[in-house]
Amino acid sequence: MKTRTVELVASPREPHFVGDGFRVHNFIPSSYGMDMQRMSPFLMLDYNSTYAFPPSNKPKGVGVHPHKGFETVTIAYKGKVAHHDSSGGGGVIGEGDIQWMTAAKGILHKEYHDKEWSKTGGDFQMVQLWVNLPAKDKKSDPKYQAIKNEDVPVHTLPEGAGSVEVIAGDYKGTTGAASTFTPVHLFNAKLHKGGTAEFQFPENYNTALLVLEGSIVVNGKEKTPTDHLALMANDGENFNIEATEDALVLVLSGEPINEPIAAQGPFVMNTRAELIEAFNDFNIGKFGYLED
Repeated sequence: MKTRTVELVASPREPHFVGDGFRVHNFIPSSYGMDMQRMSPFLMLDYNSTYAFPPSNKPKGVGVHPHKGFETVTIAYKGKVAHHDSSGGGGVIGEGDIQWMTAAKGILHKEYHDKEWSKTGGDFQMVQLWVNLPAKDKKSDPKYQAIKNEDVPVHTLPEGAGSVEVIAGDYKGTTGAASTFTPVHLFNAKLHKGGTAEFQFPENYNTALLVLEGSIVVNGKEKTPTDHLALMANDGENFNIEATEDALVLVLSGEPINEPIAAQGPFVMNTRAELIEAFNDFNIGKFGYLED
């Protein structure tokens, strides 16, 4: 099988705040050429690199906002995130936990630092990924998959190299905790210094590696340091990563959804007419009610 090469290594752009609680670097879409079609089914990747928030009696975050036509995946690495939605759902995403929210036909949502965590503050690190839905599933009912870290299947690598947490998809026979509408692989590779991990995805799957801690070398060549993203080319199936120091790497790969994308703000549909309908549905209250 042909080795998949690195197309580019992207450094983090200047961070910006989403609300007052999420200081993020945007990797998808970006000026690096990683637009929604190139990275399909992944529409957006916002990365809150490690940032120290001071204590606060009022939790910081993002107020009520709508979503329609896709899924949001929130992974908390440091700190705690609380959330509520217009269907009555809510909860706290603790360190290592994942919230997989299917917005589908429309939902109101708010996210903010956990109240008790806010009182002491501390280091905060998270990833939010938007995953597109095929047209036939955009009108599904909203739902949540609240995945605790202890419920994420773990594949132990040989020779003490480390381990791979399988959030979604499959890694060497270990099946992930999340269910998906289209083929999506989402892993946390936790490698000890000198440890290696091998990956294999179909050549057409769009694939990237986000280094959250430490540094890695891809295929023995491409160095990727902390807070950088390696975009893999669609020119092969196999590649490997080696940790040059203890490392944590988010690995994402998915089958492209070969459909038109019409996106504006928090809505991702297939046509402009559907976008207009989404805004109308939101404005007349079809997404329900949620107090800010």
